[in-house]
Formats: sequence, C-alpha cells, structure tokens
Amino acid sequence: MLTSKISKVGKVVICGAKGVGKTAILEQLIYGNVSIDSELHSTIEDTYVASVDTGKGSRDMLRIYDTAGLQGNVQLPRHYLLYPDAFILVYDPSDPASLDMLAGIKSDIDKYKEKKEMIIVVIANMRSRQIRATGPTPVNASTGGGTIPSSPNGNHYNNGNNQINNNDLIESNLNRANNWCARERIKHYAVNAMERASLYEPFIQLAIRLYPTQTKSTFPQLRQLTQKTSKVDNS
Repeated sequence: MLTSKISKVGKVVICGAKGVGKTAILEQLIYGNVSIDSELHSTIEDTYVASVDTGKGSRDMLRIYDTAGLQGNVQLPRHYLLYPDAFILVYDPSDPASLDMLAGIKSDIDKYKEKKEMIIVVIANMRSRQIRATGPTPVNASTGGGTIPSSPNGNHYNNGNNQINNNDLIESNLNRANNWCARERIKHYAVNAMERASLYEPFIQLAIRLYPTQTKSTFPQLRQLTQKTSKVDNS
C-alpha cells in the first residue's frame, strides 16, 4: 500500500560465489526489469533499498549491500561481517562449489557476530547465469542425503544430451543444502531470478524476522490489572 508508513531500516548483505545471480535477484526484486537476455556486469559493490510490506500496516526498509562474487579461497571482506543485521547467502544449485562456499561464509559470520543472534537466509537461484542454456529445472527437492556427481572436466554435465543428469545434480545439491540448513537452523528458499513473484517470500520473511511485531506489554496480566484498577478509580 502506498499509504503505508516506513518505520525501520535494516542492513542486509547479500553474498556468494561469482555468477550465482545475486545482482539479477536484486534487480528483478526491486525493479522487475531482468529477462533472460539482460546483460548484467560483475558487481564490485552496490547498494539497493527495498521497501517491504509485511502486512503489519507499515513498510520496513531494507538497505541491501550487493557484494562482489567470491572465487576460490577468497573470503568475504571483514567490513561486511561487522555491521549487517542479516545476511542472504546465494548459490547456484547446478554448481556444488558455490554451495560449499556458503559453509565458509557462515563460519566467518559466526566468528564476528559478537554473541548476537544473526539472521541468515540461504537462497538457491534456479535460474542463475550458468544454467540459462540448459532449460527448465525442478524447483522442489525433498530432504535427504546423496553423493554429488561431477563430470571429469568439472563442467557438471552441461554437454547437450545430459539434461537429465544436470537435473539430478541440481536436485542432489538442493537436498544437500536442505540438510545443511536444517542442521544450522537457517531458512532455505529456492527462487528463480527470472520470476519476480518467486523472490517475494524470502525477503518478506527476512523483514518479519528483523522487525517482529511488538506487543503492547511484556506482562499482559499486569496490563489487565492496571486497566481494572483504572476502572475502579473512575467509578
């Protein structure tokens, strides 16, 4: 609603491996201007502002810091670990290495969070740059184990007649991510950067967790007693 009042601003860092679609997700979420033919350049650093309607009668503002994609053993720069209220970790389910990288990022976050509870959300981008040419992929995966297959040349079955194997790889990585997130008590979402509606849920839930609805009193019994006393005094 345009009349909703903006009340708070939360600082969120989005990070992950290079090419997993972090910028595409943000551009689609906020502007809705991304298509399969869009040309997106590698991000060095950028900031987006999203106004999120969580249904509470006010809009919560998220200031989202888009970071450069990580490669190899490169770690998320320390200054990104010190100030955020929440993190969004993005991976490409067709690339096991991009999922493996999230464990290291999570470990660094835990190291610098200084005893405060940090909100972390994991997003599987089902339409990342690497898999645009391979056709549709499944968006649901049941929890469970499984060994992650890989091709001898490291291309993970992207040769023409192996679409089924590529889908098996994606499902296996989603299962592995589900299991890891369950152990770490992290919310895990599968989205499609080409479908704007699929992006709403993780960001709305993130805003709700950042700014839960405040009750009028921490002690409802005391509030009720105060109200009764006031009525007696006025009688």
